[in-house]
Amino acid sequence: MALRAYGYWALRYRRTWRGTIVIGVANPLLFLMAIGLGLGRLISPDLAVLGGVDYLAFFAPGMLAAAAMQNGIVEAAFPVSMSRQPGGAYPVAAGTPLEPEDILHGHALFMALRVATNAAVFLAVMVAFGAAQSPMVALTLPAATLTGLAFALPAAAWAVTLTGVGPVMGAFKWVVMPLYLFSGTFFAVEQLPDALRPIVYVTPLWHGVDLCRTLSLGTATWPASLGHLAYLVTLAGAGYLVARRNYRRNLHG
Repeated sequence: MALRAYGYWALRYRRTWRGTIVIGVANPLLFLMAIGLGLGRLISPDLAVLGGVDYLAFFAPGMLAAAAMQNGIVEAAFPVSMSRQPGGAYPVAAGTPLEPEDILHGHALFMALRVATNAAVFLAVMVAFGAAQSPMVALTLPAATLTGLAFALPAAAWAVTLTGVGPVMGAFKWVVMPLYLFSGTFFAVEQLPDALRPIVYVTPLWHGVDLCRTLSLGTATWPASLGHLAYLVTLAGAGYLVARRNYRRNLHG
């Protein structure tokens, strides 16, 4: 039954995919070229915080994780909040034999595939630009996908409780953008004031950024990687459990 719910989103995407290219693919790639290839040429790889690599190699995997976060939220918060409104896709689907869990599972599967597809495109361009330093860069694809789901599932759990899309815009402004700027995507966390670093280290995006970056640079260690994975899996799992509860409460009314 969940595949039927997924089929709706897949069919809808085939009709609207052109409108998603800018946010999902073009924006991150423009960041990669403008900052990684443009501004990055002015930054010396001798800086200690870069670990002896050029800025493109430092920035690209971080941007991969940040783009996955953005895509996860875009694919979850906006569509879910709109779909749960009267006359939206969710109330209509809830009037069929589909259970709320089926609606969630089908939509979550579509979210995961969208995040993974966009991450794969970004990764291919990143490798073509010579930003990858290790064969382990291939593992950044599942790492980025997990990062996206760690945001998408909690976002869906929250968005299904909303009566309008206004709060989603506020969350994008006050949550997503600060995470973009202060989770190690554009510069090393070590450059932040000491008092701010502990805050950054508990943010989901930092875990995704550091995991993707160490894999791409070939500096990943088992303890650190497992720690990042445990954090992201826990967040995604918690988001899923809350989403199941909220979908039942809001779609069975």
